[in-house]
Amino acid sequence: MKTLKLVLKNKQLLNKILFTLGAFALYRIAVFITLPMISIPDELFNNDLLGFLNSFSGGALKNFSVIALGVGPYITASIVVQILQMDIVPIIKEWSEEGDAGKQKINQLTRYLAIGLAFVQALAMTIGLSSYLDLGVATTPLVFVYLALLVTAGTAFLLWLGDQITVKGVGNGVSMIIAAGIISSMPGMYRSLWLQYVAIDAANWRTYLQFGIVILLMITVLLGVIFMQAVVRKVPVQYANRQGQAKLRGRSESNIPIKLNSAGVIPVIFAITILSLPLTVISYLNVDAKWTNILTQIFSNKMPIGFVLYIAFIFIFTFFYAFMQVNPEKISDNLSRQNAFVPSRRPGADTEVYLSKVLFKVTLLGALYLTIVAIIPILSAAAFNLPSSVSVGGTSLLIVVGVAVETFKQIQTEANKQEYRGFSK
Repeated sequence: MKTLKLVLKNKQLLNKILFTLGAFALYRIAVFITLPMISIPDELFNNDLLGFLNSFSGGALKNFSVIALGVGPYITASIVVQILQMDIVPIIKEWSEEGDAGKQKINQLTRYLAIGLAFVQALAMTIGLSSYLDLGVATTPLVFVYLALLVTAGTAFLLWLGDQITVKGVGNGVSMIIAAGIISSMPGMYRSLWLQYVAIDAANWRTYLQFGIVILLMITVLLGVIFMQAVVRKVPVQYANRQGQAKLRGRSESNIPIKLNSAGVIPVIFAITILSLPLTVISYLNVDAKWTNILTQIFSNKMPIGFVLYIAFIFIFTFFYAFMQVNPEKISDNLSRQNAFVPSRRPGADTEVYLSKVLFKVTLLGALYLTIVAIIPILSAAAFNLPSSVSVGGTSLLIVVGVAVETFKQIQTEANKQEYRGFSK
């Protein structure tokens, strides 16, 4: 309530919020600007990967809008560039160590790569969906290139809009666009849930009870994700040149915060993509029904084998990405340069080993948490026979909660700055 009052008093912050809402409105308008000459049936999006990508794009993929790919290519490009910084491409690693100038070069490279990936993905998508084209003209390569360029331009527009939100609005622009797309699909999800249990001729106390249980489960998972997103393991740090001051003022408050979920939603995205890719490819090909059934048993996360593979991939990618995001060797080197140390640990290799052990334990719990959130939609859908458009928990919820928490922190910081300035005057 106090933050709300401060926001209402802060004209500059209000303008930023209004600008962000205006950008969201522009984004939603773009969702309904469809590409010419193509019509896609709804049942195609029963595929896990296409349904997942459609929810990320706020329904733009299902409409085959000019922003059908959303900011997906940028996310992929960001992950690729991050991996390349791990001594794979020396020049990119050098840029990562050059401060703001290097960061600007990496951001520029990421955007160029994102545009390239967007064109390749758009071209593959239009060719793959060629049977749904209603051209009225011959399906020449030029037509596919034309459609791919339109979709690529849509992705470029979203990246520009995300940059404008970051500079003139609140929150991280790209993350806000993803969250806006997911939130915009939620009314349709609740409508499907209502039609499933309440607005039916055979509705009775059992269907009402099921509806109540599903809603209660959604709220419980939401509260659980909000709580777990804030869990941090703090590793205490002391500075040798501050020990005398610390004795006079009390103990030093410095620490290294290690989040329970350092990897974010990337492991789940990777797991879904790897499992769904073979099924997506065979859906476009005339594959024998026997082989289609075998591949579905292996790669569908709704089947026993695919379910186990899904969990295994989440664990593997969680550890990989967590150790890439929180590099114990780099942290240990930085502590040594700053004349700092972890209590009871020698600087250098001993500190690195200790941080690696702490990160491993925290990541193990984080991977378990991430797996539970990821499989709840699968288990709940099987238990309550939920429509494909309804998801209890899952990656979408993790993204929305993460973006909401970070954005709220930024708004709170901006509002408090205004209060402190007013106090000093």
